[in-house]
Amino acid sequence: MSDPTSPSPPPASVAELPAWLDQHGVTRHKIGVFDIDGVLRGKYVDRNKFLSVADKGFGFCDVVLGWDSADQLYDNATVSGWHTGYRDAPVSLDLSTARLLPFEPDTVMVIGGFSGDYAPVCPRGVLRRTIERARARGLTPYGALEYEFFVFDETPHSAREKGYRNLRPLTPGMFGYSVLRNTVHHELYHELLDTMEAMDCAIEGLHTETGPGVIEAALGVDEALRAADKGALFKTFTKVLMQRRGLMATFMAKWSNDYPGQSGHIHVSLVDDAGHNRFHDPEAPHEMSEMMRSFVAGQVRYMPELLPMVCSTVNAYRRLVPGFWAPTHATWGVENRTTAIRAIPAGPKGTRTEYRVGPADANPYLALAAAIGSGLRGIEEGLQPPDAVVGNAYADPRGAPALPGTLREAIAAFRESATARELFGDTFVDHFAASRDWEDRENRKHISDWDLARYFEII
Repeated sequence: MSDPTSPSPPPASVAELPAWLDQHGVTRHKIGVFDIDGVLRGKYVDRNKFLSVADKGFGFCDVVLGWDSADQLYDNATVSGWHTGYRDAPVSLDLSTARLLPFEPDTVMVIGGFSGDYAPVCPRGVLRRTIERARARGLTPYGALEYEFFVFDETPHSAREKGYRNLRPLTPGMFGYSVLRNTVHHELYHELLDTMEAMDCAIEGLHTETGPGVIEAALGVDEALRAADKGALFKTFTKVLMQRRGLMATFMAKWSNDYPGQSGHIHVSLVDDAGHNRFHDPEAPHEMSEMMRSFVAGQVRYMPELLPMVCSTVNAYRRLVPGFWAPTHATWGVENRTTAIRAIPAGPKGTRTEYRVGPADANPYLALAAAIGSGLRGIEEGLQPPDAVVGNAYADPRGAPALPGTLREAIAAFRESATARELFGDTFVDHFAASRDWEDRENRKHISDWDLARYFEII
């Protein structure tokens, strides 16, 4: 039987896989892919099937690229739809992602990515190709993700029965960085820490945030693709852990008008082949190298065009309002948490950019691809950033362009962006824009509580 308390290095090759499975007593095998919304879709297979697909790949119904997060079929997609017959899309497993699942004795999980004709729209593939763009310049992107999430004393059944209203948070009141709260509930915190350690998704920092039942977790830094894997698995299995305890966790960008939204900040740096952080220059102002300045310039310049890859839901734009710890303009500053990009001078190892516009509901693969791709574009073009914002960027954004205020506005800019198409390809841009068009149209069908309270009687 495998040890559920510590991560196990993955098998080095398909040839070593049978012995690795035997060594860890694995009897059950789970395989999956992350869809366009960052939802993990997968299934169990037996040992013979697992060994076969690890070697040759497998087919996964292409409907997972042709429906939304509620399993509703797109009516505007070309990659998948009735016209394709919902055939099998080829998927290749990445054995480097193999993890023993702490909740499921003797069970392994491996993440795959879409290949063949479907590769251009695979979220993990989009990030992989962005990383290859950096490596062509002798650079390796590193990333670290941090997430805020609310925990409720509810179940999926009770939340639905209440219509997602009047939900009971795990704890009441505004208790940011509370030792009281994390000590009273230390069993939950310890289980989350242990679970993520066992899954090779180690949490670097964990604390309460301001709001009832809200927690923030900062994941450790790693190469960008592994960082995205860790972010995607962290969100999935945090929800698993909470539901197993009779609780619910939500990574929704903004669930209440009364509290700040939930962020998913993205930290990025570039390391050369010698292992040096190319963002750090001890002789430069704020220790920011010229490469870092160009990277920041690209992130700022192309943020409005690439925003749907980061803020991909209707709800994400309800977070981007002044005074709620989320940026409203494409600004940057040094150690400034009111700006969209925060430059962090933290010495040879830690100097990095923080992409603060990111919400917790973002697909980690696409959000990292946008954060890295835009910065690389700034390096390629030799861009220089505008003046850094000092002070409150909400009050004085220094002429920076406003970010799109709705998903609909953001889609229009994204679809027309030559930069998005050059960085990520026409097939991805067209498919992703179509999926966000669908999301926006589904929202516009909905009659909200605000509509009823505003118009029902008075108009």
